[in-house]
Amino acid sequence: MKKFRGKRRYFRNLQKEQQLSAHPLDFSPDSWFDFWHVHLDFDGHGNGHLKMRKAHVQALFHLMDELNAALQTWGQYQLWIELSRLDAGLDAVFIHTNNPNDDNFPFTYPTLTEPTERLPDYLQTVEGLEQYQIRLSERIIYDAFDDEPEEITDHILVIERRGSRYPL
Repeated sequence: MKKFRGKRRYFRNLQKEQQLSAHPLDFSPDSWFDFWHVHLDFDGHGNGHLKMRKAHVQALFHLMDELNAALQTWGQYQLWIELSRLDAGLDAVFIHTNNPNDDNFPFTYPTLTEPTERLPDYLQTVEGLEQYQIRLSERIIYDAFDDEPEEITDHILVIERRGSRYPL
């Protein structure tokens, strides 16, 4: 495995990205969010390193808490985190509100189930995990880089605060 160079700078930048101020979002009454999301580990550094995955997951939870505080005056919103079991680059925090693009608020996942397996190690270190509801969704993705596209089933952990007004 290739050595990860510039870790100190990388984590300093991750500290900045987990702050709400790093994302130019408009929280005015006439704005809206149509599945807005951000991937803090877009390059998938957490795929090969458990410490990196833990740091990114904790940063997603921190950003989710800040977004939740900023959205409290809105009243109608959905806020959740998706964590992919296959690719850390797909991990993201989402905001969804009523919007002019489509009549899809509140959004509901068609197949959310309670996870039957033990939660991954990178979730065990999150403080206050009992405040969140964690459910599982299966998503079929296609590996288009092979000669014949391959169908792969990914297990997505969908995490939202307990007691949300508009649960998924």
